[in-house]
Amino acid sequence: MAEWLTIVIRSLIAFAAMFLFAKLIGKRQLSQITFFEYIVGIAIGDMAAIIPDQLQAPLYHGLLPMAVYTALPILLSFIALKSKKARDILEGKARVLIQNGKILEDNLRKERMSTDELLEHLRAKNVFKVADVEFAIMESNGSVNVMLKPEAEPVTPKRLGLKVPAESQPQVVIMDGKIMDEGLATLGFNRRWLKGELDKLGVAVENVYLAQVDAAGELYVDLYDDRIQVPEPKAREVTHILLKKAQADLELFALSTEDEAAKREYAAMAQKVQRILDETAPYLLH
Repeated sequence: MAEWLTIVIRSLIAFAAMFLFAKLIGKRQLSQITFFEYIVGIAIGDMAAIIPDQLQAPLYHGLLPMAVYTALPILLSFIALKSKKARDILEGKARVLIQNGKILEDNLRKERMSTDELLEHLRAKNVFKVADVEFAIMESNGSVNVMLKPEAEPVTPKRLGLKVPAESQPQVVIMDGKIMDEGLATLGFNRRWLKGELDKLGVAVENVYLAQVDAAGELYVDLYDDRIQVPEPKAREVTHILLKKAQADLELFALSTEDEAAKREYAAMAQKVQRILDETAPYLLH
């Protein structure tokens, strides 16, 4: 066999082995891996790179140490699950950087973190004033999590006592100019409905790069041609306006009629529509 072909084959085997061993170690983002896993990853990569070069050595001379280095983090992660002390040694411990609004300089020094780096971590969390921070902790993976003081926290619907409907996952109904029937079926819609909505916008299916529909039936469309502006969906707002108009019309009828029975009927219906408005407002006006 030609030498170049041998190198190619051994390279493919090394890559497949590295891919397999990486899958066995587990799925983690780069920022989530421990220091030990980082070292193991580098070692396995180096071993995989050596395999194509050592043409005289058997393949298992390279694959066996890769397997050992793969088994080690798996074994140690199992031990870490069973022992808190082992977990602290292998993965490290979180360290408090700010407590009760006070920067803990000793802990910053232990993490070899400067004030500039602390401020950078805070800005990454959209915090620009240290005075707004109640608590900040550096996790074992190096990330910093921040808890703001109550008066500095953003206003949420819960704080205002407002009911907010649960949002379900929007479904992709068009991708790369092709209709996705599975997404339509998940929401209970069909192609006829979709084409009707596109006709309202004056858009053809083949001109759509991406289209999504949320649980309320609002359609978002992104076109291939970015110069064309597509109107934003207003179905919820229109529904609220129509209900409001119906309620106002019923109140007007109640005031204008001289028939007492009809007046009471119109007034009762206006109150029912008002209750519907109050119940649906969080869904239609958010």
